[in-house]
Amino acid sequence: MNVTAIGSASAVSPEERALRDLYLEHGPALYSYVLRMLDWDTHRAEDILQETLLRCWSNGNLADAEGMAVRPWMFRVARNLVIDAHRTRMARPLEISDTSWLGDMHAEVDDIERMLSSIVLHKALESLTPAHREVLRATFFADRTTQQAAEDLGIPRGTVKSRVYYALRSLRLALRELGVVVEETWQENAETDVAC
Repeated sequence: MNVTAIGSASAVSPEERALRDLYLEHGPALYSYVLRMLDWDTHRAEDILQETLLRCWSNGNLADAEGMAVRPWMFRVARNLVIDAHRTRMARPLEISDTSWLGDMHAEVDDIERMLSSIVLHKALESLTPAHREVLRATFFADRTTQQAAEDLGIPRGTVKSRVYYALRSLRLALRELGVVVEETWQENAETDVAC
């Protein structure tokens, strides 16, 4: 079994050797030319150089032509590839790397969700008795303790606690009827808050 190392003279075909010679002779100048055209974008310049060499290699007559002026042809191909790449980039929508607009979008979505939640909550509150609505407004929406709400409403603290409990239970049922999923811990947390 005869294994030939890659890059050794016997492993390289005449076309590949011609391509390597073209690269060694014209590659650095072609790369500099393309790099300047691409505003010093090294990755794109390497891609264009590689594509130019592949096109030169795929054009068998050109790779074998000794007396033919290969350099102008390669520079023309590279120039055309740069122009094609530019046209392709211009045809595609711009890629947005700045994501600050997402924050604005999230804020708008939050505002909309808050508004929809408010509408649903208002609708659910309308289904409660006036006494239940009054006690919820005096405690939760006014952010007051049961003692403060009792003083404002002129009723005993125990009555406020009892009304809050039944109001929350009715509110949960009303929200479920409206299609809102209410977690079980919501009422437990609310009852704990009311107990203060």
